[in-house]
Amino acid sequence: MARIYPFRALRYDTDKVQMEDVVTQPYDKITPEMQQAYYDRSKYNLIRVILGKKEPGDTDAFNPPTDPDVVPQNVYTRAAESLTSWRKKAILKPEAEPALYGYSQTYQVPGTEEIQERRGFIALGQLYDYAEKVVYRHEQTFPKHKSDRLALFKATRAYCEQIYMLYSDPAFTAEKLIFGDEGEHARPADLRITDEYNVLHRVWKLTDPKLINLIVTAMADKKLIIADGHHRYETSVTYMKERAAELGRAISPEADDDALGSVPEENPLPVPAFPEAAMMMTLVNMDAPGITILPTHRVVFGLHDDFDYEDFTDAAATYFDMEKLETADMVELKRTDGVAFIVAHPDGFDLFRARHDVVKARLKELHPEITDRQAELDVVQLHRIVLEDLLALTHESIANLENIRYIRSAEEAIEQVQSGKANMAFLIKPVTLQQLKDISLSGDVMPQKSTDFYPKLLSGLAIYALD
Repeated sequence: MARIYPFRALRYDTDKVQMEDVVTQPYDKITPEMQQAYYDRSKYNLIRVILGKKEPGDTDAFNPPTDPDVVPQNVYTRAAESLTSWRKKAILKPEAEPALYGYSQTYQVPGTEEIQERRGFIALGQLYDYAEKVVYRHEQTFPKHKSDRLALFKATRAYCEQIYMLYSDPAFTAEKLIFGDEGEHARPADLRITDEYNVLHRVWKLTDPKLINLIVTAMADKKLIIADGHHRYETSVTYMKERAAELGRAISPEADDDALGSVPEENPLPVPAFPEAAMMMTLVNMDAPGITILPTHRVVFGLHDDFDYEDFTDAAATYFDMEKLETADMVELKRTDGVAFIVAHPDGFDLFRARHDVVKARLKELHPEITDRQAELDVVQLHRIVLEDLLALTHESIANLENIRYIRSAEEAIEQVQSGKANMAFLIKPVTLQQLKDISLSGDVMPQKSTDFYPKLLSGLAIYALD
């Protein structure tokens, strides 16, 4: 079962800061330019915690100095110092009582005139191993990113960013409890923020114990799919296991009658067994409107000096029908049936259409472990047939980002090719929500960076402090 909990969040004091000045996009979507802009915006911007700057003389966080006179100093120690300082100054203040938070994002779908609203709610969610079949992943992760987040969590003892979770509920039970039977907001938002992408974020604090428990009960039979935040989720599970061993607590809630924590008579709300047993999540009903998935394009660079594009297309012709294009028309690509993608190269653009039976046979030959469901995905055929088989990039080099960049903007991907920063770019169609659901719930995974949910959840709306 999916256990969720209200919590006493740390939140910015809006009498002391302007919220637009202190919130950020998720850490893994922040460019160096964005990082500097956040630093310039406010000395209390959350960037200093979730993605601090490296400084000359920093000690190695993963190989601490052996000299007792050397005080460790790095992005993680500074993150902890910032968070502690802001709490002492009451820049960040704990809420007076446990709460859940209704969360709405109103946005324009990129590349269109369409306006959408995505609704969900912020809560703590119990952490589970994937084998327990409560929480499901949909893509692979990078080990380096997980070690970075674990160091941050241990240093700060806080979860400053939310995991984006999907669940299915055609009856819209939680939405009706939070937003009303007619889908209209029952009252003005407690917080309104417009971010740098012109997305309107609204938050409603929910403190009524009866309402909270109804929402908790409504979520109890749900399966959760990670949309964004695989690295943070898996890192949090690792941290939970470490703390469970230290405390002598059971990891699985179902294996421990005390897993919901003590529930005092005067406070009937559920709590985690111990702080690290849960983390902060935004839960969104995948049966509701407002969910947008964008493609993440692949840019390949640093191929060997004698790489020849014509030789590449000659080899690819076994598996793909190819057509020269005047422009990289992403709208037309999305309408193309079957597996297809556009290749941007120094001399122009080519549309690749997969020869279904030939590609599937080659996939089975090279990777018999790949399921039929995985083999149907554009991104799997691109990675396994094109990147690994035809271009001879290893699975490890791709995972370590040695020859590949992941870019949301097709225009930016094309510019990198035309400017000579890359050999070619593969512009792909987005994964559909149904594909993601089918892959996740079957226990399969996609390659890393297969989905780009838009818009991102703002970091800084609420913080879950473990101490």
